[in-house]
Amino acid sequence: MLRAARPAAQVARAVRTRGFTSTSGAPNEFLAERAAAEAHAKETTNLWKNISFYVCIPAIIGGAAWTYKLEAAHHEHLEHIKHDNGGEMPAIPDYEYLNIRKAMDTGRRRVWTLDWTGEVGQRLSSGG
Repeated sequence: MLRAARPAAQVARAVRTRGFTSTSGAPNEFLAERAAAEAHAKETTNLWKNISFYVCIPAIIGGAAWTYKLEAAHHEHLEHIKHDNGGEMPAIPDYEYLNIRKAMDTGRRRVWTLDWTGEVGQRLSSGG
């Protein structure tokens, strides 16, 4: 009896899965939606590719040129100040609110930044 039921279950399973295939020549709504989604994805991809190439890249280049020009003018200004003061930058007043370090180790004066530049930054003797 078990052997007779098994082929019947396989036949029923095959019939059940066969119902999901499209054998007729009529257009399938699911396939049409998927094709429309793929076409929309291609259009959107091309749109953002064009925005990247024709807007973002020129904006980055323009921003880099503007920043270079600004930094060159700043460096020229600093060189002018050095020239007026005998080749050195003028002394910066040691105000009590400058360079406050409350969490500093005692006995050691450290700079708490990774991008320290000696030309621009200041090491003040009083830490606060």
